[in-house]
Amino acid sequence: MNTNVIKIAVLDMYNGEPNQGMRCIIDIINRFNQMVSFEVFNVRGKCEFPDNNKFEIYIATGGPGNPAEGDGIWDKKYFELLDNLTKWNTINKQKKHVLLICHSFQMACKHFGLAEITKRKSTSFGVMSINKTEAGMLDPIFEGLSNPFYAIDSRDYQVVQPKLSVFSKNGAKIISLEKIRTHRGDYERAIMGVRFSEYIVGTQFHPEADALSFIANLKNKDKRDTIIALKGRTKFRNMLEDLLDENKIYKTNETLLPNFLRTAINDLLHYKKVEKLHASL
Repeated sequence: MNTNVIKIAVLDMYNGEPNQGMRCIIDIINRFNQMVSFEVFNVRGKCEFPDNNKFEIYIATGGPGNPAEGDGIWDKKYFELLDNLTKWNTINKQKKHVLLICHSFQMACKHFGLAEITKRKSTSFGVMSINKTEAGMLDPIFEGLSNPFYAIDSRDYQVVQPKLSVFSKNGAKIISLEKIRTHRGDYERAIMGVRFSEYIVGTQFHPEADALSFIANLKNKDKRDTIIALKGRTKFRNMLEDLLDENKIYKTNETLLPNFLRTAINDLLHYKKVEKLHASL
């Protein structure tokens, strides 16, 4: 009997750029390899997209560049996929479970008209504290994480100026926000997580990241010097210490994406079991 009953589509949004995110995502998926199989689709480089009749779980990665720009082909097909998955979940009993990370999350926020995407004054890169909202405190994807919790953040753009009326109309919820900066009264906190629907969720930060992925980035002298210039040597050393804290990056890596997969797999297995039972009656 084939135990790989659930198929995962990984949407590679990195556009061919070297990255650690894909390794981290696949590493976590492989923890569930007795129940799932997966296939990677090169969205931006080759305009590859999954057949949504064949896959049940979708994970879209982060990636470089302006999330408001595309070539008019792959980005249009990505938005069509989001719309098709949303529609599928409204009319079918077996649901499609979707996780959107960083770049793909930003694009989805813009596509659904939930908020604005703006360029940050400076790059955000490193270990950041993330605050759950009231809705986030109850969201299953954050179960087991403290408030605040910690994650790797890597972005030049941000999701801000939420259109609360659109959130309400769509049934979407903001589930996490950027840390509070008490010394910046004029600073708008970026949205760090959105529950688009019961089965579609996204994060601005990188829940898949582990300490190895961060250290790999630091091997690049230009990247390392940029971080030190932005944060100073003291904060840089503090970030290195955070990597060794089992309650920070390690905890998020071990919790959030596994929570998503576990919830999706349990829901899908339950559906398959019920359908099999009905077929035998």
